[in-house]
This record gives sequence, structure tokens and C-alpha cells, in this order.
Amino acid sequence: MASATSNESVHAIKDVPAEVLAAVEKKALHVPSLDELSAVLQHALQANFANASATPVEVCPDLTAAPYHLAAPGINGSPRLADVGGVPYLIPTANRNVLFDLQEVATKVDLPGAFFIGAGAGSWKYIGTNCELMPNVHLGASNNLTTTAIVAHDKCELRPYDTTQVGVLCNVLASEGVRGPVVHVKASVRTGPKDFLSCLHQAIVSRYGQQGVGLGGVFVIREGKAKIHVMPDFSPVPLCSDAEVDQWLKFYEMQSPLVCLSTMVSGDLGLDLRLTHTHCFSNHGEGGHYHYDTTPEVVEYEGYLVPAEHIYRIGRPQPCMSPVHGPAN
Repeated sequence: MASATSNESVHAIKDVPAEVLAAVEKKALHVPSLDELSAVLQHALQANFANASATPVEVCPDLTAAPYHLAAPGINGSPRLADVGGVPYLIPTANRNVLFDLQEVATKVDLPGAFFIGAGAGSWKYIGTNCELMPNVHLGASNNLTTTAIVAHDKCELRPYDTTQVGVLCNVLASEGVRGPVVHVKASVRTGPKDFLSCLHQAIVSRYGQQGVGLGGVFVIREGKAKIHVMPDFSPVPLCSDAEVDQWLKFYEMQSPLVCLSTMVSGDLGLDLRLTHTHCFSNHGEGGHYHYDTTPEVVEYEGYLVPAEHIYRIGRPQPCMSPVHGPAN
């Protein structure tokens, strides 16, 4: 998806060398205690919500059950983040030859059979059009609950996605998919300017910065509505400014409940990382890239987060001279 909180430049890349797409860079992340992390997150949430808490719990609930509907029961077991590809392969002109596969990503992040959740672009070759992707697949259990959102007749359409191929970019949490210690986060009735995700991300940026803390997990918007975008098919003309990207994207106000799959890091760490990326899906046919809630007086969030041990940068786009970053999350 084209919206990015990232240090990536955006440009057209043609004939990307195979060795660039296959390249892997790995960095260890700082892993704070869950007690410390919970305190950092709760402080930020309480400044923007009437009701808010962040609490360490020894074992998360079974996340395959409602309302989370994940492909594995938990998000623990060697948790790690992967930042795959990037916006420069999409804008200003899409490079349709850039495709990745989560089976290969699992090998590259040293976790064969991984459980993946996150946000990305789907494969136009598989779907037939450019699309948003909500990865939700446990490779080791052969359980793929991934969904994709497309624009059809100017409306969002949510579809099953029965392949592990992904498009030009993807940000995922990889784990063994087991239940274990996590941070349980809850917030309702937004009273400040920052939405749930902005609170969480800015909290770790302020506290940890380039020390490097990464989080991944799932949260549900239980009540209220949210601003979501869905990418239409690739633009027939180059998108050379953020304004042109905004005009190309299709924006919607979507109704809860929405299941959101999220990753975030506290700093770039010299890897041209996308700092936060969240996509959502639902049982009522809506989904896409999450921006923020639009009904602060009634909004209610709940979810579970785990700190990642490592981050892997796969297929990093090469430097360029034409910066277009897209709208912020």
C-alpha cells in the first residue's frame, strides 16, 4: 500500500537485479521487559483516551477465536519483524516484476513454517489487479486466512487470498504462532488528537528511538468507525507527488468491528524501514490500510502486542533522487 511512515524515497525502478530483491539485512532489536513496555504504552494512551490500559499478561487468549480470527493461537515464539520491498517499487510507476513470497521470507528470517501477520500489497498476478493485503497465514500448519481488499466499481471488496505470494511491499510479524507473554492494550473514548496506533508508535519512538524497539500484534476496533484506504489498480500515469498519490488512493469510512494487523519500529536503524504499517479486515466485507478512527466519542480498541527480537530488511530498494513519501499513517 502506498501510504508510508518511512524514510524511503519513491521512484520508478526498472529491471531490479535479482540480488537486490534477494538481499537480507538483519539487526537485533532491544527487547524491554513487558512491565516497562506496558508502562510506556499506558502513559501515552492515557494522555489521549478517557479509558486506557496496557498490562503484561502471562499468556494471551486463543487468537484463533473471535474477535481476532488469526491463523494461529498466539504471536509468541521467536517473534521477529520483516520489512520486505518498499514503496519505491510502486511509485511513481509500478514495477510489476517485483514480487515476493512468504515461503521464501520465512526462510530468510530463519523461521521456516512461520506464522505471519501484517500489512502489504497483494500480488496483481494472482488477483488480477493491484490490491491491499492482510497477511494471516501459519505456514507450518498450512492454514492461510489471508485476505485482500480491492477496488471494484469504486467500492471496497474483501476477498480470500489463497497464495503466499505478495506484491511490491510487505511488513510482517513472524513467529511460531504459540501463546505466551504479551502486552494487553485497551483504549476507548478518544479525548486527544492521537489515535490508538499513533499513541503506541510515538510512545516507543520517544522512549527508545534508535535504540531499536519493534512491536507486532493484533488489535480490534470494537466500536466506532475508521478512515481506511484501498489501492486501486496501478496508476496509468506516474504519481510524482504526495497529492497525486492521495488522488489515486480510494478512501473510505469503515464500520467496526475491524481486525487490525500491525507492525511498528521505534527508529529507522539505517535500514530505510517503514516505521509503522497496519491493515485491517472484517467479517462484513470491509478492510484495507488503517489511518485513524473517525468517531472519537465512541471508539473502542483492544489488542495484544509482542516485542520483536530481530528485524530483517529484505529486498531493500536502492537509493534514488526523487522523494515522494505518500500520505502519513
